[in-house]
Amino acid sequence: MIKIKSKPGVGIVSGLFTMALLAGCTGVPEGIAPVRGFELERYLGTWYEIARLDHSFERGLSSVTANYSMRDDGGVRVLNRGYSAENDSWDEAEGKAFFVGDEDRGHLKVSFFGPFYGAYVVFGLDQDDYQYSFVAGPDRSYLWLLAREPEVSDELMERFISRASELGFATDDLIYVEHAGKAAD
Repeated sequence: MIKIKSKPGVGIVSGLFTMALLAGCTGVPEGIAPVRGFELERYLGTWYEIARLDHSFERGLSSVTANYSMRDDGGVRVLNRGYSAENDSWDEAEGKAFFVGDEDRGHLKVSFFGPFYGAYVVFGLDQDDYQYSFVAGPDRSYLWLLAREPEVSDELMERFISRASELGFATDDLIYVEHAGKAAD
């Protein structure tokens, strides 16, 4: 039987809280530029996490997705989910995001607890079809490759690794996320 964990203090939720407290920063890492011409409406929907740098809030999770939808207050609802094989359960966290500055720049602030926000910086994006996104946090310890499908081409993976490496991310430490097996009930 698959369970969904939703209590604060475990997995994604506690880790995101920790990230927000420690980062507490909505700035852009030096030398990284958010994409211009960002269109939020096209960015909404489900994204699969393809690769990431390790963090306690995602450690051991597979089948990680992020779903973005509009909130009534003009912000973005963020729903992150991942499967823990160790616990045979889904870990889930819901947050909110708002633009930092111009709404055509891929720079948002994300919160999973109260007034604590962390940066969400889109520094690479398939601006034709919105099929992949390169995302950084407030510093170079946060990095993700997101895609609309659970797998990407070798060419895209190489482009992501090359760009992230040029920008000073520890690409040798990337975790490649598996998307097989379990599905949420």
